[in-house]
Amino acid sequence: MSTTEPVWFTSPVTDGSTERHRPAPAAAAGAGTLLQLLRDGVPRTRSELSALTGLARSTVTGRVDALLAAGLIAPSGETASTGGRPPATFAFNPAAKIVLGADLGATHARLAVTDLAGTVLAAVNADLEIALGPKAVLDWVVEHGRKLLDEVDRPAADLLGIGVGLPGPVEHSAGRAVNPPIMPGWDGFDVPSYVRERLPVPVLVDNDVNIMALGEHFTAWPEYEHLLFIKAATGIGCGIIVGGQVYRGAQGAAGDMGHIRVAGADDAQCRCGNTGCLEAVASGAAIAAALTAEGIPAGGSLDVVELARSGSVPALRRVRQAGRDIGEVLAGAVNFFNPSIIVIGGSLALAGDHLIAGVREVIYQRSLPLATRHLRIAAARTGESSGAIGAGVMVIEHALDPARLNAGTAI
Repeated sequence: MSTTEPVWFTSPVTDGSTERHRPAPAAAAGAGTLLQLLRDGVPRTRSELSALTGLARSTVTGRVDALLAAGLIAPSGETASTGGRPPATFAFNPAAKIVLGADLGATHARLAVTDLAGTVLAAVNADLEIALGPKAVLDWVVEHGRKLLDEVDRPAADLLGIGVGLPGPVEHSAGRAVNPPIMPGWDGFDVPSYVRERLPVPVLVDNDVNIMALGEHFTAWPEYEHLLFIKAATGIGCGIIVGGQVYRGAQGAAGDMGHIRVAGADDAQCRCGNTGCLEAVASGAAIAAALTAEGIPAGGSLDVVELARSGSVPALRRVRQAGRDIGEVLAGAVNFFNPSIIVIGGSLALAGDHLIAGVREVIYQRSLPLATRHLRIAAARTGESSGAIGAGVMVIEHALDPARLNAGTAI
């Protein structure tokens, strides 16, 4: 068979079926490309890797040796022999490094250590006010991060990096919050530099909804390349996954759907200074305020959830309407973006099916049939750990990016 005519290569996947690959262009198929192929957990021989990448067997051997030396892959037994010595197989080694993911909310902090497959090895949650300021909060992250490293018996040298999610607008490239409404003292603060001074590893920062979207996609919905993750809690935000990657927009502001105007809500004052924002009428805080004004005391999203679960008709009515309002905004996004799945999470989603039912009601009424033909609208599955996992996944995907590894960038 001519080596100038690439062929399809069929390999097994975890569900017992097979998938087909074209060999990658030889010039692009460096060590990072080989590692990306092996990250699915399926052991492969050098011959299989050569067929997948289009590289010569000798070149594959050199790159396999480099990944073995880095500890990123490991021998995984031998395949059945067809005569002669059985060929050795190699698989991804998730234990090679660990990452630390921090999900910082308005009043909570969640921290997790994971391996390179995103498996949580140890975690800690705490009530922590983001309003305490960056130094106090980040000192907590560093202190408890070190404790988690001790708990899993791994040295700081094994730490690949730290991911941090913040509850406000973030310029991802700089790692700084920009005019965050509920984070006094954080505006423009250099989070990566402050953390690196205490734990000298790469530090990546993003907003909390993006890392929740990453965690939810990586853990529960990896088969969907185009995903919208909606966080409905004290505020409302959206994380966007395109082609399996977070889409942040030009300045990192993509997905800020909480400040899109809702028809008929012109009198609702939003904390951003405008009126009629989705967050001002459909967030947990807005519903709690409306119920309190009706004589049903509610201090926030969790109180709303408790009332809804106990059968409070006013609470259920307002949660359902919040779903409709969110669906009104999402209907335009469905027509414009055409996602494969919309995942609804955040504390308000704990109220049961009423929020999602309201979302579905409007989206299927207002969106184009072609856009909704295969659209799935589902509740989040990962729970409160999605943010910490997603912060870790952000670091993993950055460090193991094939282009970086192919260029010889050390992890």
